[in-house]
Parts: sequence; C-alpha cells; structure tokens
Amino acid sequence: MKKIGLFYGSSTAKTAAVAQKVKEAFHDIQVDIIPVENSGEADFEAYDHIIAGSSTWFDGELPDYWDEVMPVVTSADLKGKKVAVFGLGDQVKYPDNFVDAIGYLAKAFVNRGAILIGYTSAEGYNFNQSQALKKGMFMGLALDIENQPDKTDERIRKWVDQLKSEFEKDISSADNSFNC
Repeated sequence: MKKIGLFYGSSTAKTAAVAQKVKEAFHDIQVDIIPVENSGEADFEAYDHIIAGSSTWFDGELPDYWDEVMPVVTSADLKGKKVAVFGLGDQVKYPDNFVDAIGYLAKAFVNRGAILIGYTSAEGYNFNQSQALKKGMFMGLALDIENQPDKTDERIRKWVDQLKSEFEKDISSADNSFNC
C-alpha cells in the first residue's frame, strides 16, 4: 500500500486518542502520525494517502491548530491524492453543527485536487444539521465519544476496513461523484 499520513491536532486529547485508534486499526500497514500543528506543505505532499482528523469547536469552528494550518492545505499540491477525514462532535449539545469540521476539511482538500474517500452513513445519529453531510452521507467518519462512546471502536474498525479497500481502488476524480 502507498504511504499513509494521518494528520491530527495533538492539543486535544480526544482527537489524539482517536488518531491512535485509527492507526492501530490498520494493523500491519504503516501509518505515520503527524501533529498538524507541526506540519507544512511538504508534509501533506509527501503522502499518497492522507487521513485528517479534527474535533469541531464551539458553534461549528475548526480548532486553532487546523485553522492555522489551512493556508498550508489550501496551497499544497494534492491533485490525485486520496483523502479521508474523521471528526469528533457532540450531537446533543451542538445539534446544529455536528462534526462540521469534517465538511470544512473535506472541502479544503478537494479544492486542492484531492479525491475524497471514506464516506459513512448518517444513520444512528440524532442532530439537526451538519456541514459534513453530502448527499445524505457524512464526508468521513463522524464520532460522538461524549454521547455514543460504546459505538466508537466499532465505527473506527469498519471505517478503516473501508479505507483499506478504497485506498487500493483506482478512483479518478471524475469517478468520484461525491466530491464537494
């Protein structure tokens, strides 16, 4: 399998813990974990496959660490790279912007030529709206470890199995009708 880089914000323990679980779910496939606050354009360009993880803060905002790195993402050459996104949110306290960070990150990567993979079902969640939805699906893995912690490990395992398959498939940007 081609090189996989997992970018996440290390300043939040929950996102860091999920990033570690995602890495471990790949088992014998090498996944490099990179704290996004320490990354530059060359780091994103060095990987064939990218996994990006973030929590959603306040009323649907990207955390500071991603917000500060977005100029790097929006200038990097990501054409043809496969990107998967996961996000943490709270569907009870923030039902109007549940896991919005997934949508913001997905759109930023796609706007730089990346091919978005890893869509998941919105079934089993209870929220009003989200920037992470596209055609009724989340544009990545949505996790609510506050209200559904018992579902987290299984959701990660299924998503990583899906990613393994999608990373291997020959998908061109023209074939990916879900792109933003």
